[in-house]
Amino acid sequence: MSSSRPEAAVTAPGAVPASRKKKVSPISIVIYVFLVLICVTYILPLLWVFNVSFKTNKEIFTAPFALPQEITFDNYAFAWTAGHLGIATLNSLIVCVVALVLSTIIGSMAAFGIARMRWKGSKLAMTYFLTGMMIPIHCVLIPLFTRFAGIGLSNTLVGLILPYVTFSLPITIFIMTGFFTGLPNELIECACMEGANIFQIFFKICLPLSRTGLFVTGLMTFIGNWNELLLAMVFISDDEKKTLPVSLSKFVGPYNTNYSQMFAAIIIAIIPTIIVYCAFSNKIVDGLTAGAVKG
Repeated sequence: MSSSRPEAAVTAPGAVPASRKKKVSPISIVIYVFLVLICVTYILPLLWVFNVSFKTNKEIFTAPFALPQEITFDNYAFAWTAGHLGIATLNSLIVCVVALVLSTIIGSMAAFGIARMRWKGSKLAMTYFLTGMMIPIHCVLIPLFTRFAGIGLSNTLVGLILPYVTFSLPITIFIMTGFFTGLPNELIECACMEGANIFQIFFKICLPLSRTGLFVTGLMTFIGNWNELLLAMVFISDDEKKTLPVSLSKFVGPYNTNYSQMFAAIIIAIIPTIIVYCAFSNKIVDGLTAGAVKG
């Protein structure tokens, strides 16, 4: 007499049951294909620029997508010496570091005052700072140039640092406000009960706990100022004070363009930002996500 109960399925040792196998939906496949296409779209031009930086101008026009016939670093040596990229890199480093420090300190203090201190104008102040994110540089270029020329700040690195700090503050305040808002109130209350003043609360409690936000805003500010061209081209006229993006424009002339040396100079200019972003890209994504959730 046969049993009426169904027989149990026999699973081989180490095998994953059919019910536990993860099914890949068509939507996931489309998303992955789309992300791969975006990745290829961004990487291929960079690889092409790196490839042609070892070629001569004749090779670029005759075989733009082929590998170079001979790999030499003559283009890089010429770009570094003739383009004065050494002093330009130093100027960019000075401007970006000073602007980074000032915008981080001022922006974090303003964000702390808006997020953690109770006063009537906090929301209005936040709106005022966020308005700066919607103002393009082109609208204030002529007024800034005339004002700086009147007070002697034109053709100086200080006249370039001040606009960089100003335009970096809105995003810094926006992100840091989200981090400061998400901090537990119990920590600040305990610090007040222990007799800590407002500066101790800010520098010893809130700022260390929001270091991820500082890290994110610092990287965004540094990379944005490192690649800035318009302000540096208008405000700086002395070759010894020009930044790296402006020095790259020397390779483009009105009648002739030295493409091979120009591409080599571009690679030299973007290597620092690529290294920094690749090394800390996870921190940027995590910091932006955390700030958005806390805010």
